[in-house]
Amino acid sequence: MRLSPVLVLIAAVLVLLVLGGAGAFVLQPPRPLLTDVSFSLATITPNADGQDDVTIISYTLNRNADVTINLTDKAAQHTYVFRNAERRPVGTYSVGFSGVVNGYKVEGEPDGGVVEARLIPNGDYEWMVKASADDGSTMQSTGTLTVSEGDVVLPAMTTFEVSSTMFSPNQDGYNDRLGINIYMPKEATLTAYLTQPDSDVRYYISERKLAQQPSAAQGVVHQFDYDAGVDTDAEPPPDGDYLLVVVAEDKEGQRVRRETTITIKDGGLPQAEIVNQSTGSTVTWTSLPYADSYYTDAKTQGAKVGIPDGVQSTQTTVMLPKDDLLVFSLVVSNYGKTPIRTEGPSPGTVYQYDQTDGAMRSADSEEFSTGAFHIGIECERTTTSYPWRWAVGSQDKLTKVIAPNGQTLWYLMPGQKVTVWGAIRMTTVIRTANPQKCWAGLIHQGVRIPFAQGHVGEVSVELKTAEQP
Repeated sequence: MRLSPVLVLIAAVLVLLVLGGAGAFVLQPPRPLLTDVSFSLATITPNADGQDDVTIISYTLNRNADVTINLTDKAAQHTYVFRNAERRPVGTYSVGFSGVVNGYKVEGEPDGGVVEARLIPNGDYEWMVKASADDGSTMQSTGTLTVSEGDVVLPAMTTFEVSSTMFSPNQDGYNDRLGINIYMPKEATLTAYLTQPDSDVRYYISERKLAQQPSAAQGVVHQFDYDAGVDTDAEPPPDGDYLLVVVAEDKEGQRVRRETTITIKDGGLPQAEIVNQSTGSTVTWTSLPYADSYYTDAKTQGAKVGIPDGVQSTQTTVMLPKDDLLVFSLVVSNYGKTPIRTEGPSPGTVYQYDQTDGAMRSADSEEFSTGAFHIGIECERTTTSYPWRWAVGSQDKLTKVIAPNGQTLWYLMPGQKVTVWGAIRMTTVIRTANPQKCWAGLIHQGVRIPFAQGHVGEVSVELKTAEQP
C-alpha cells in the first residue's frame, strides 16, 4: 500500500520537531529557579561612617517568583525579615542591605513611637534568599553575615508634646499656632505633616531652627511652630480633623513614627479693607465744637460724638478753630471668609491731641493684643504711629465670643460692613506744619497693615487761632 505524500511530509515534520526539542534539552537544559546568589561583604559595620556600612545582595531569577530574604541570629535564633514574598519577574537583581529590617520592638524599652525600620543587633547571622515560583516549586540559598559596630540607638521621640489638640489659624491672636516639642536621644532628620484618612494630601510643617542645641550626651530637641500658612498669606487647610504625623530617620536608616489627632477650627485668612462711602471718598472728614462732656480717659467715660449726618463733604482741606474736634467717618468691610477680631475704644470716642490709645486703658490692662484689628488716625507731626485708635465697629454690630479663658472677644463676621467714626481734639498748633496732613489706616495689631490700607483718605487740617483774622 502506497502512503500519501502529504502524510509522509507531516510525519517527517513531527519527527524533526521531536528530535529538535530533545537536542535543545540536551544542549540547554532548564535553568534552576534561583541562581548567582551572593552577599558582597561577609561583615558589615552599619554606623554611617562610610566604611563597610552596606553589603550588596545579588541574585538571578530564571522564572517569575516571590522572593523572601531574611536573617536568623545564630545565638538568639530570632529571624529578621528584609524582604517578605515580594513579587519579581525573571531577571538579575541587586539590593543594598545596611542591617535595617522591618521595625520591631524590644521588650522593656520606653515608648518612643512606632518603629517602622530598625537595625538588627550586632552578631552572627545566617542569611537566606528564597524564591517561590507559580508552580509551587521553591529554591533557596544560604550563607553567613556578621554585623558589628552598628549604631543601634533608635531615633526614638521619647518626648512628644503638642501645644493643643485644636487650633484656629486665622491671626486673631488666639490659638493661631500649633507648637510641637520633641526630645530624642540622637540626631535624626524629622518630617512632620498633617493628613486625613483616605487622603494622599499632606500639609508639611517646617522645623523651627534653634539657636543652640544641647550636647549629644544630653540628647536633641526639635521644635515646630505651625501657622498653617496664614503668615505668608496662604489659605490654611480646611477645617476638620487631621492626623499629625512626625517621622524621624537617622543616618543608619532607622525610622520611628509618632502621631496624634489635631482639629482645625475657624481657620482662614483675615481680609478686610476700608471701602468707599456713598460720596465716593474712603474717609469723610468734618469738624465739631468741643465740649467738656466729651473728655475720656481710663477712669472717665465721656460722651461720644455721633456719626456725621447726611452726605458729607469730600473736601481735601478741613479748617477748624484750635481746640475743636477733627471728626472722621469711614466704612470697614470684612470681605474674607473668616471673622476678624477687634478691640479698643468704641467708635465715637474722643481723644485729646496729646492722648494715645494707652490713655483709654486702665493701669492694669494690657497693650492691645496681637491679632486685633483697629482703625487708626495719624498726622504728619504725631510722634507715634497711629496714636489714636478705635475698634472696628461698635459692640451692637459685632459678634461676642467667650474664649476658653473666660475673656470676652468681639468679631466682625465675614461679609459684614460697619461704620467706624471718632474724633480728636486738635489742641496743638505746630507753626511749621499748619496745615498738616492726616490720614486713616486699618491696623492688624502685631501682624501687619493690610496692603493699601496704611495711608487712606489723606486730608489737610488747618487750625485757626485767635490771632488769625
